[in-house]
Amino acid sequence: MTNGKVTETRGPVPRAQAVYKALRRAIIEQALKPGMKLPEDSIGEQLGVSRTLVREAFGRLAVEGLVELKPNRGANVAYPTLEEARDVFDVRRGLERLVAENLAGRLTAAQAAELEAHVRLEEKAHGQDGPESIRLSGEFHIKLAEMTGNALLLRYVQEASSRCSLILAIYGRPHSSECAVSEHRQLIEALRAGDAARAAQLMDHHLQSVVTRALLAPRAERDIRDVLAPYALSEGLTPS
Repeated sequence: MTNGKVTETRGPVPRAQAVYKALRRAIIEQALKPGMKLPEDSIGEQLGVSRTLVREAFGRLAVEGLVELKPNRGANVAYPTLEEARDVFDVRRGLERLVAENLAGRLTAAQAAELEAHVRLEEKAHGQDGPESIRLSGEFHIKLAEMTGNALLLRYVQEASSRCSLILAIYGRPHSSECAVSEHRQLIEALRAGDAARAAQLMDHHLQSVVTRALLAPRAERDIRDVLAPYALSEGLTPS
């Protein structure tokens, strides 16, 4: 409490950040589906925060291309068109080729071990099409970008990866865990060997295979309170 007013924080972590993270994860893991309306009041009640903090989170997510804000119509999860989807994947392929080229021959033993440990987690999630499989696949690519030490490149890869999760929720078939894990292992070996050309080629092929997946039938929508319940819990937020 400051000057008689309660500051909406949770320990050292602002509640605004917790709201943003909960919503972002729900979108990335495809719990909140593309095009789904995001009512401020329902979300605020479920997360136990004010509508002001919900709107703040919407603004941050809109900058990342995950949420669309429409005047007098509120917010909804973004729903990229096929043309936009192709553009996003083209950009992501270019970014991640750069990541692979930068890391080739520079991957430390500790970094290689970290990547291999992550791939083992992916193997445990083999055959699962749920949130864990989605999260692990994306995190592998984020880890690679982090290891370049280039903060700007990491930021762009994170944003492109987030948008790709939305795109796959609309247009892609379930990710083949076995294929992804084998490709991730091949990529680690190319990076360790210092073969920049092969690493870039493997990365490009890996992402291109995602682009060419067939369409999915749309899934039934769930109530937004039910969708957000586990994300609120994970961020220490309590329904109002």
